[in-house]
Amino acid sequence: MAKHNSLGKRGEELAREYLASKGYAICEENWHSGKYELDIVAQDGMELVIVEVKTRSKTDYGNPEDFVTPQKIKRTVDAANHYLELQPHHLDIRFDIISVVLDDVNSDNYELEHIIDAFMPDLRTR
Repeated sequence: MAKHNSLGKRGEELAREYLASKGYAICEENWHSGKYELDIVAQDGMELVIVEVKTRSKTDYGNPEDFVTPQKIKRTVDAANHYLELQPHHLDIRFDIISVVLDDVNSDNYELEHIIDAFMPDLRTR
């Protein structure tokens, strides 16, 4: 596995552990359906939380959350809509980002930031 793939998987693992430690119920991990994918789907009280996880080894070119582009937001919202078509929920939906800066895949030295309500879907594209 390429180093960046291993780093991303480790970042997602740390994000799941963090969310679970905060009382979130993890519903899905690495959910895929056709062209759609979601990193983590979790429940926080009465909210269904779609979590985009971004992991980097350095911040020389920006923080991990800076790489969640408008195109990535649109793909995430589209994937969330597809997920909800397949598995309807009667919960409010929230989009979060978890940013992980991790020295090395095997390192326990990392920084994690949870950005709650990181973005809202653009209602014009729904």
